Amino acid sequence: MFPAGRYSSQAHRCIRALKKVQAEHAAPQLYTTLHRRTCSSVSGPRITTHYTIHPRDKDPRWEGIEMERFADEADVVVVGGGPAGLSAAIRLKQLANEQEKELRVCLVEKASQIGAHTLSGACLEPSALNELIPDWKERGAPLNTPVTEDVFSILTEKHRIPVPMLPGLPMANHGNYIVRLGNFVRWLGEQAEELGVEIYPGYAASEVLFHEDGSVKGIATNDVGIAKDGSPKLWTIDEKKWRPGRVEHSVGWPLNRNTYGGSFLYHLNEGEPLVALGFVIGLDYSNPYLSPFREFQRWKHHPFVAPTLEGGTRIAYGARALNEGGLQSIPKLTFPGGLLMGCSPGFMNVPKIKGTHTAMKSGMLAAETIFPKVTAESLDSDTTGLHVTEYADALKSSWVWKELHAVRNIRPSFHNYFGLYGGMVYTGVFYWVFRGKEPWTLKHCGLDANQLKPAKDCTPIEYPKPDGKISFDLLSSVALSGTNHEGDQPPHLTLKDDSVPVARNLAIYDGPEQRFCPAGVYEYVPLETGDGMRLQINAQNCVHCKTCDIKDPSQNINWVVPEGGGGPAYNGM
Repeated sequence: MFPAGRYSSQAHRCIRALKKVQAEHAAPQLYTTLHRRTCSSVSGPRITTHYTIHPRDKDPRWEGIEMERFADEADVVVVGGGPAGLSAAIRLKQLANEQEKELRVCLVEKASQIGAHTLSGACLEPSALNELIPDWKERGAPLNTPVTEDVFSILTEKHRIPVPMLPGLPMANHGNYIVRLGNFVRWLGEQAEELGVEIYPGYAASEVLFHEDGSVKGIATNDVGIAKDGSPKLWTIDEKKWRPGRVEHSVGWPLNRNTYGGSFLYHLNEGEPLVALGFVIGLDYSNPYLSPFREFQRWKHHPFVAPTLEGGTRIAYGARALNEGGLQSIPKLTFPGGLLMGCSPGFMNVPKIKGTHTAMKSGMLAAETIFPKVTAESLDSDTTGLHVTEYADALKSSWVWKELHAVRNIRPSFHNYFGLYGGMVYTGVFYWVFRGKEPWTLKHCGLDANQLKPAKDCTPIEYPKPDGKISFDLLSSVALSGTNHEGDQPPHLTLKDDSVPVARNLAIYDGPEQRFCPAGVYEYVPLETGDGMRLQINAQNCVHCKTCDIKDPSQNINWVVPEGGGGPAYNGM
């Protein structure tokens, strides 16, 4: 979020507030949009052609290109139309309307429509929603399935060990709702627009802009018109197996005790026998042969899971990465001109597998601390961009911080010889009995990218072939995500060094990117000369999960935003 900021949009895709007259008042040095394509070729093939790796000022093909620059100003610009961004925008306009203040709030979202990039199970804790919109039921919020049954299991290869769900444990879901988060986010967008928030879907914020004093001025959306060379699912099931409101979680098989992860299966009440299911794997796993997608397929064949899915129909697929570092990993939240909120800084409650309620509350607190600053008669600020340090203080005084502090040690407690089982014992003793009040804070084991072992030290994993009924191949699954990108643009999966994938990742780790990507973006193929391999990037497949940026052992992959409107088109995932 950027208080007292500014944002830009592509001239030839102007919508709503971006009128021609605004160009007359623009600051031309800030924003660029290309109005014609270049078709010349480069010498020698490149994997990465993006301007962040190969700057345009050093590319002779850009000499003499005419640029036209457009800009627009707002009091607050929110980047990202998820639960946190929309909650912040709604709360800002609520405060402005209550106090009869003029406040222009704009929200930019890279998806083609609000909710199209939103993906979650999801089991929603309504605490923040109750605060933000107390009459949400009367307003028709799509919370149709209250939790009626909680099931938790430890799976072995052939059997299930039931675990009692005691009140107070983080996985208890009494009072929560099973929702399709994309539908909920779309509804939040409608509430925001009713209050006067200006929402601009299809605009990808790609660059942070700065004042001369170093404070943030706003954001720029990415250029378009540049030529190319420059795992949850929804299923409908047999109605006889449908138990609306039932929540199922499991740990154990098919993962070993030292690989963090588990499953969810939620029965929705959406007028048809619909379930949402998914498999979560911690990206600190060590075996480069592990494929999160194929572990998910294998899990569906467990004797406790398969009966629910047999005879059903797979109707949607998606994947995303979760920020699971918790309290220990939260970065500095404010800086001159902006602040961080939502899932990005890491407000997810990991043992609950829930972050929507904390993301929404962080957005509300951001709005409440920003509002008096941007509406003050006289600004008292050392920098041009406002530095709202009160936001971090408000968070630390809120129930968000208290909740995250209580569970701070649960995730890192799994880093022990007994792995999963040691972590469960720790959780039972120190969380259920003492509610996380132990006087110590455990540390994580380091970057996920550093945890992979060389392939020579690991055992390859033999995955069964998909049967096309319960388990499926990767590409047919990706097709159900609705993913699409403009084909003639530089790949947004950039490499700092094109030689690293083969020389290091393939040589040492047997090319783990071809397995950890849940969309088949990375593929090692033979060279045309037949004397080696090269990395092929199928950027068109990307579902924007950003796993590659996190797990790449060489930290050579840098995920940047593609043209706005591209990516998955989730329908109420």
